[in-house]
Amino acid sequence: MRKEQNRNMSETRKKSYLLLILGAVLLAAAIAFAIYAHGSSYAASLETGSELSEVKALIKSVEAGETAGDLEALKTRQTKLTDLKLSQERPYSYSLTLLFFALLLVAKGLYNSLIGTVKSQENIKRLAMAGLMAALCYIGFAVFKIDIPVGPGKTAFHFGNVFCVLAALLLGGFWGGLAGAIGMTIGDLTTAYVTSAPKTFLLKLCIGLIVGLVAHVIFRLSRTHSRKYITGVTVLACLCGMGFNMAADPLVGYFYKMYLLGIPQELSATLAKMATVTTAVNAVVAVIAASIFYLALRPALRKAGLFIQVTPERPDME
Repeated sequence: MRKEQNRNMSETRKKSYLLLILGAVLLAAAIAFAIYAHGSSYAASLETGSELSEVKALIKSVEAGETAGDLEALKTRQTKLTDLKLSQERPYSYSLTLLFFALLLVAKGLYNSLIGTVKSQENIKRLAMAGLMAALCYIGFAVFKIDIPVGPGKTAFHFGNVFCVLAALLLGGFWGGLAGAIGMTIGDLTTAYVTSAPKTFLLKLCIGLIVGLVAHVIFRLSRTHSRKYITGVTVLACLCGMGFNMAADPLVGYFYKMYLLGIPQELSATLAKMATVTTAVNAVVAVIAASIFYLALRPALRKAGLFIQVTPERPDME
């Protein structure tokens, strides 16, 4: 028995070290990729953005009757420049997203080597549910959203945060945060929000970790409790996660756009102010909807044998 336990521990450590090495290699590659992309395609996108701003200004001037010009040709030019700018921005966004993902792998590898991992069967169940929640996060953002143009950028009202928070309540902080980060990052990378993808990955992961910390580490939500306790903790965890997002999204977005994307300070501040409004509305929707969904799904998942026991029951509990 002891020999088998030692063998399992050795295999776990070996997998953790491999994950750590993979994360370190990806991190080095991501840094090199980011430096190259910033100096090439992203630098070109800034020039394209300046040309696009000039075309937009000219279109407004023609529409107002202040300048003569072919409006249809200008709008066609605007569309081409917009598509070109997005294609030039993608490599840099991919590189930054890869960089954050590599950091996550390194952190997970260190955690597993020091703390250990859960049973493989439990991991398989979590992985399957995480994939489902990632898909719902993508749909909540990419399909159910209202775009709001702000200068050359955009912000949006969407339902993606609902499923990001719900994933953390159902799966725990790491798996739930990872599901939200991957789902909503893919949503960014496949739409006009491509430059926001790295920021999205980081913030949605943090939302999941905070919701999981409050719900499962501090209050042990997945254990057997009274209905009143479960409701209170669920709402509190959602409030903590979305409260963090309301403060961090505009602030991180401001520095991210100004220092990593090279957007002027005044425009970055304007985008941050607008993001504050949309983030607040999205947060309220997420707290209400995610709480309702979790309270409805919890008993149904228990009955079906699909409920994830994030924190094991104590022996003296039912």
